[in-house]
Amino acid sequence: MDLKLDLVVIGGGIVGLATALEATRRFPDRRVAVLEKENAIARHQTGHNSGVIHSGIYYKPGSLKANNCVAGAAAMVEFCRQHNLAFQICGKVVVATTESELPGLQELMRRGTANGVPGLAMIHAEQLRELEPHCAGIAGLYVPGTGITDYSAVAKKYAELIQCAGGEILTECVVQGIKKTANDIVIETTRGAIQANFAFNCAGLHSDRVMRLAGDAHRLKIVPFRGEYYEIVADRRKLVRNLIYPVADPRFPFLGVHFTRRITGGIEAGPNAVLALKREGYRKTDFNLKDALETAAFPGFWRMAAKYWWSGAGEYYRSVNKQAFTRALQKLVPDIRASDLVPSGAGVRAQALDASGRLLDDFSIAQSERMIHVCNVPSPAATASLVIGKQIIDKAFLS
Repeated sequence: MDLKLDLVVIGGGIVGLATALEATRRFPDRRVAVLEKENAIARHQTGHNSGVIHSGIYYKPGSLKANNCVAGAAAMVEFCRQHNLAFQICGKVVVATTESELPGLQELMRRGTANGVPGLAMIHAEQLRELEPHCAGIAGLYVPGTGITDYSAVAKKYAELIQCAGGEILTECVVQGIKKTANDIVIETTRGAIQANFAFNCAGLHSDRVMRLAGDAHRLKIVPFRGEYYEIVADRRKLVRNLIYPVADPRFPFLGVHFTRRITGGIEAGPNAVLALKREGYRKTDFNLKDALETAAFPGFWRMAAKYWWSGAGEYYRSVNKQAFTRALQKLVPDIRASDLVPSGAGVRAQALDASGRLLDDFSIAQSERMIHVCNVPSPAATASLVIGKQIIDKAFLS
């Protein structure tokens, strides 16, 4: 199969699909295709997402995350409503359990207010118990606009709309090489060569590799972190009404173990954040020599490990010790017991790391000749996917 197209999106996750959807809307006369290496879309980060429609309280004001999240959440809710996709606006509480966490709670209030998150309220212990009767804490931040949905269903609807607009979704299409000329870009795949005018790299866990295939040097490396979850057994779900989060450590782009109600009715607890030894390593035993060596050969990895080894050791300990995991959850909900928890799914986060060992917290989108590279789009990327897709198209054609 040799194809000639106008716009090609590499990666069939929610960001790649949102980008292709925006392209079909903006340029209805152009030929658009999404290339996905798996046999179906949304198989990785999108399909292993917790489903939270994030509000925007965590992100530094002025950052791309902050600028996108509030508008993105509103767009996601409207999209779900318009297309009859399941969603709920259930709210969440962020809980301070010690005096030392109160400044962090106040900082989240400040950030959320600056980012335009509606309805935020600082609450005392009695008000917290009214919202979450089994939750422990001396104070909390109530975020009424937080919601939940199913991002796999959202991604499938994006794909359906792309195809209805004349776009193509090419599965089992692995990108093997990229060549740029003065007039076009040629993408060599397992399904043949594809010629296009412009390409978008939305390959998630493999975005840095696609960038290298295109000859676009970048000092970032994707390092995979596995998030491991438990689920609360059905007769103990009463311990959690909606979403309960801790005050996150601002040094890390991870939120800590928390409780999340799923749109299907279950309650998840987690995640841990441990280094995965395979880019798509959802099980503790998953290992890929190439992936592991590539991480180990990157100087930034060892600089990061030197700074955060103690926290990383704690994450690994909770990963292998259910009692330690339970103790972390008991800080928020003291009545939770190890017997209340059964292993659930896991996700792998495509975390960009630079050569200095810095874990990139904000979105990172780079432009080169005939390509846009989406280098780092962690949470809240699913929440803000429609807005991010518009910004990617803007960057390609309006900048």
